[in-house]
Amino acid sequence: MDPLTSAALPERRPDDFDHEAALEACARGERFALRALYEREGRWLLAVAQRIVRDAELAEDVLQEAFLQIWQRAGTFRREMGSGRGWVYTVVRHRALDEARRRRPELSLGDDFEAVAEAAVHHDASPGDDAWPHDEEALAHCLAQLDDPKRQCVIDAYVEGYTHEQIAQRLSKPVGTVKSWIRRGLLALKECLS
Repeated sequence: MDPLTSAALPERRPDDFDHEAALEACARGERFALRALYEREGRWLLAVAQRIVRDAELAEDVLQEAFLQIWQRAGTFRREMGSGRGWVYTVVRHRALDEARRRRPELSLGDDFEAVAEAAVHHDASPGDDAWPHDEEALAHCLAQLDDPKRQCVIDAYVEGYTHEQIAQRLSKPVGTVKSWIRRGLLALKECLS
């Protein structure tokens, strides 16, 4: 299970679905595989999108656009580079974050945050990039090494899509402290994942 999204998702049964095979079938143009992915993950993916865009109708649009992107880019997924489930969740999360930033520019956390976050979590690659080493165990290990405030701030900002101000308000801490915790947490993740 993707360690970043697992904190944001309701409990679910052990995974017996072959996400990698479904993505490979999508790449071959087998529509049933996209439907199977949607039926398997749609509910949780919608929850992820809604948490980020904070609008149920918009989240449905984001999910539809993300599944179109999954269909179109399934051929870029490589089984040896990481889990299919993690790849699917990343596509949806990135699409939701893009839409949230487009509609609410204040959500943007700054170019340096994005650069560090992308480098830390994706090793300077993105889903569809053949070099994308999505190692969930390594990321979970590195997240566990962070102290609680840093880990929670990174997850709130990068997974949940909260602004620095929203996180500061939730934690009753100054915005500068939250920014510092996020930056230090991401730098520690980047170093740990190197």
